[in-house]
Amino acid sequence: MPDVKLIAHIRGWVDERFGLQELAGSLKKKTVPHHKLSYWYFFGGITLFLFGIQVCTGILLLLYYRPSAGEAFESVQYIMTRVQFGWLIRSIHSWAANLMILMVFLHMFSVLFLRAYRKPRELTWISGMILLLLALGFGFSGYLLPWNTLAFFATKVGTEIAGQVPVAGHRMMVFLRGGEDVTGATLTRFFGFHVAVLPGLTTLLILLHLALVQKLGISVPPSVETQWKQNPRIARQMKFFPNFFLREAIAWYLALGVLAAMAAIYPWGLGTKADPFSPAPAGIKPEWYFMFMFQTLKFIPSKVIFIDGEVLGILLFGLAGGIWVLLPFIDNGVRRFGRRIVVGAGVFAVCYIVALTIHGYVAK
Repeated sequence: MPDVKLIAHIRGWVDERFGLQELAGSLKKKTVPHHKLSYWYFFGGITLFLFGIQVCTGILLLLYYRPSAGEAFESVQYIMTRVQFGWLIRSIHSWAANLMILMVFLHMFSVLFLRAYRKPRELTWISGMILLLLALGFGFSGYLLPWNTLAFFATKVGTEIAGQVPVAGHRMMVFLRGGEDVTGATLTRFFGFHVAVLPGLTTLLILLHLALVQKLGISVPPSVETQWKQNPRIARQMKFFPNFFLREAIAWYLALGVLAAMAAIYPWGLGTKADPFSPAPAGIKPEWYFMFMFQTLKFIPSKVIFIDGEVLGILLFGLAGGIWVLLPFIDNGVRRFGRRIVVGAGVFAVCYIVALTIHGYVAK
């Protein structure tokens, strides 16, 4: 039998240095608003859970992956064919990346439609938007690492689009590629971004994001807030631990079930090894989360007055992104009619992204 006094002594020693009792006390006091829209709160936690899966499976893949143009493809092939359950770990890693980006988008739009970015939560929204960009960066940098044909030419197209950014475009392209062309230097650079730079930045931003949520609390939708003010007796709060945490854990369990099923039933393929001297495959397309931007650039004419079509498209996306980040300040400064425009812009963005993404996969 374990020594009770020894366990109590160790617990007291750890608590004295880390303040675990104080942390547990704050979790017991923390509450979450409970209303008919509370299920939207789960998407942030699911995103964090999938990020954890990405880290764990990524570490396992790192044990065998070799980041060089001559060995990258073969090392992934070895993982999938020779390493026990290697194919499953890689499939989970790839599917989790896609599901994580989907959850980030759903979390962002849920915050938008619930208007949870309102004062004083502007910085929470901005940190969340930066996390969305970092998630897209994970997807873009990780796509090249298997060094297959589709990833090679998709990266070439993607970095060429970045090169169209006015003033700093060429320098940005050279920085991303590690030179003028997509080579082994690009692979090594993307590997560094994917396993060191982006995880470090993401971890810091997640800690900041969670600290802001902890300090400012979880927002209540304006319609529910109005009802609670009119009738305080219907205002309800649930304890974060264990009530909300157990519900969140069930959501994680469901997400894990979906992820495992997709990884087992639809294993992530590898394709053929990249050959820089071969022609680009016909109808090459980016990953789904970049598809709406890719299709938009295809629809813009090559010349609009005196501006190149791609440059105009990039400028429009940059402007739209800037406005999107500043939504809390725009919402706080407009009246009721203006706030309807903000929500309408969110509905339009959802419809636009979904429609262009579907069109991109349907169109030949």
